[in-house]
Amino acid sequence: MIGHEDPRQTIVELCRRFYAQGWASGTGGGVSIRQGERVFYAPSGVAKELMDPSDIFECRLDGSCVAAPADSSLKLSACAPLFQSVYELRDAGAVIHSHSIHAVMATLICGREFRVSQLEMMKGIRGVGFYDTMIIPVIENTAYEEELVDRLRLAIKAYPSAYAVLVRRHGVYIWGQDWLEAKRHAECYDYLFDAAVRMHNLGMPLVESQGMAAFDAMSKESSASPK
Repeated sequence: MIGHEDPRQTIVELCRRFYAQGWASGTGGGVSIRQGERVFYAPSGVAKELMDPSDIFECRLDGSCVAAPADSSLKLSACAPLFQSVYELRDAGAVIHSHSIHAVMATLICGREFRVSQLEMMKGIRGVGFYDTMIIPVIENTAYEEELVDRLRLAIKAYPSAYAVLVRRHGVYIWGQDWLEAKRHAECYDYLFDAAVRMHNLGMPLVESQGMAAFDAMSKESSASPK
């Protein structure tokens, strides 16, 4: 059963699940959980499905290490500076970095923004309703993960209602108020990325031009019709 008082164990179990979903293959991806003034990170460049709780780094919010793994060959996640930015700017409780193929493909069918509307799974994202247009910023990739920091911070500030930032040809950063919400957001976003690519391939619009107003108009017309 997932979910423990020890964030180290929770990170290990989440990474195993995300590996099985194709989000963390080839040592890619990462998970971080904040607990008060401490932040726990998965290590960099390791097989995420084979990690042990003893492999997790414990750091302060400023990134300085409090407790490192006994294995001195392990390195702090290359995503750590980006996770720190999310904690600082969004006061998040957990951050997930996914290399999902759905996220990567979604970045190839849009410009600087990923937009969808009227898809049921949008309702799994905090503050988003079925008739809303959900917008996620897309930033360009860099050769090294840490070089994304400035672009990520600008995107987070420019889109205060988003809980994710897509990185073109790379993946996505997703967060929530705790690890449960971050996990839910990640699963819903991944579904929406997949749905959007399939809709695009079918020539369907990702954003419906007719929304609640059109539905209300049809309802009024139906009510006015003689019985």
